[in-house]
Amino acid sequence: MTYSVQPLRRPSRLAPGARVAVVAPSGPVPEERLESGLDVLRGWGLDPVVAPHVLDRHGEFAYLAGTDADRAADLQGAWCDPSVDAVLCARGGYGAQRMIDLLDWDAMAAAGPKVLVGFSDITVLHEAFANRLGLATLYGPAAAGVDFIKNARAQEHLKGTLFAPESVRTITSTGSALVPGRARGVTLGGCLSLLAADTGTPHARASARGGLLCLEDVGEQTYRLDRYLTQLLRAGLFDGVRGVLLGSWQACEPQERVRALLLDRLGGLGVPVVEEFGFGHCEGALTIPFGVSAELDAEAGTLTLDEPALR
Repeated sequence: MTYSVQPLRRPSRLAPGARVAVVAPSGPVPEERLESGLDVLRGWGLDPVVAPHVLDRHGEFAYLAGTDADRAADLQGAWCDPSVDAVLCARGGYGAQRMIDLLDWDAMAAAGPKVLVGFSDITVLHEAFANRLGLATLYGPAAAGVDFIKNARAQEHLKGTLFAPESVRTITSTGSALVPGRARGVTLGGCLSLLAADTGTPHARASARGGLLCLEDVGEQTYRLDRYLTQLLRAGLFDGVRGVLLGSWQACEPQERVRALLLDRLGGLGVPVVEEFGFGHCEGALTIPFGVSAELDAEAGTLTLDEPALR
């Protein structure tokens, strides 16, 4: 039987007073940005708690927020805490791949569904939560990210998704169609370089068949983007994909050059492709639910969810 991406279990929405844990599975977190993010969450009526090692720094590798074991323990502890309704990642960076195999997936599955929010390096966790827990997740702003704490649009879209998800069932971008058309499928994806790095691991899907694949990245030269896309094409990730949504390419080469590459690599798939959809590493980033059935209208620049992202 041919594999196809399927809709996943949706966690419950949040309500005022909900307890949310902030974790750092990847890179180190500046304390002042963490405090600003916590203030935003408190302003929404949430009760944020900070995992024990969020402000740690690895003794030898400064790009990691503490040791692999401590970062894994923070994530698992937060997820398995019955008083916690959602787990928000403080930032991306790098490091999730190093700690993901230290997680007790049986214990996390037993803890039941709850909300996971994060982007960038957290792509690795989105894939793992889909494969190991069968759980829909939110590809959204980092709780201590500068693009979140200083941007009302990013805050309001995430807040709407968490508290009143029916209000954001149609996600509208200002992007344009690289390849016009409409398509139905299940959302998945994340940061392009992380999807490429995750290829072949036990936690990653081998195919996006039946899916609406969301892709974005930051700070990459065009030849590197070419390499990632070509690797995923050769590995079969795009086989049977229904449509492609392209987010931000911040600090990459000029948009015209990136656009030419994206059209070259993706234009022949025979599916709708929309660019500049407004998620990822960009100001005012939208929150994109992964694991939900939706319809993409490339010309209108809309993604309409069949059901709200959260129950």
